[in-house]
Amino acid sequence: MLGVMYAILFYVAALILVVGVVMKIWTYARVPAPLKIPTTPAPRTRFGVILRVFREVVFFESLYKSNKWIWVFGWTFHMSLWLVLARHLRYFLQPVPLWVEVVQPFGTYAALTMVAGLLGLWARRVLVDRVRYISSPSDHLMLALLVLIGLTGILTRFVAHTDIIAVKTFMLGLMRLQIGYLPGDPIMLVHLLLVIVLMVIFPISKLMHAPGVFFSPSRNQIDNSREKRHLAPWAAKLEG
Repeated sequence: MLGVMYAILFYVAALILVVGVVMKIWTYARVPAPLKIPTTPAPRTRFGVILRVFREVVFFESLYKSNKWIWVFGWTFHMSLWLVLARHLRYFLQPVPLWVEVVQPFGTYAALTMVAGLLGLWARRVLVDRVRYISSPSDHLMLALLVLIGLTGILTRFVAHTDIIAVKTFMLGLMRLQIGYLPGDPIMLVHLLLVIVLMVIFPISKLMHAPGVFFSPSRNQIDNSREKRHLAPWAAKLEG
């Protein structure tokens, strides 16, 4: 019964996540950019733009230049998150690729640095007056959700151990549309439930900045306004 309930929740959450993210990206792609507004100094070639977006996505270049302390917490959280997600791939792949096996010990301790980064970002929203003023309840709730996901994951790894073989079997079964046995360990169930909640609210939350950064005209535009007139597609149709 427990396995059936969580299987239904995961299927519904996955559907909402995929459809919601695709719809948001489709909306981002269709929004017109009538002005040439790259943040200067900006690259003057397409290859330069690709390098700029890469540095922004991987190294958080603009954040590093604006505030070193926020950059430390933000970059630590995001890079740790990638390691944690890579480590969790072992629950969905069989056989497990070598690179996923190699990342396992790094992903284990990355959970600790992920939570540390989140707590640092959360403290900023509480302690810095100008940031606290513009912070909404949803900002705090999102940070609380991510922290709880990290903490419950850490507890299942270091304190309240669960049957990870059974959990992996359950997840692999979901991938094949087969519902299997799910261990009833409370902390593991809370951890999975929090992940389901995150999947549901992801498409309507500020976490959509993850794909949104690729559609930011201040980052993805070439600084060639002197050489070439910028004309949005919809404006070109009107002129034609």
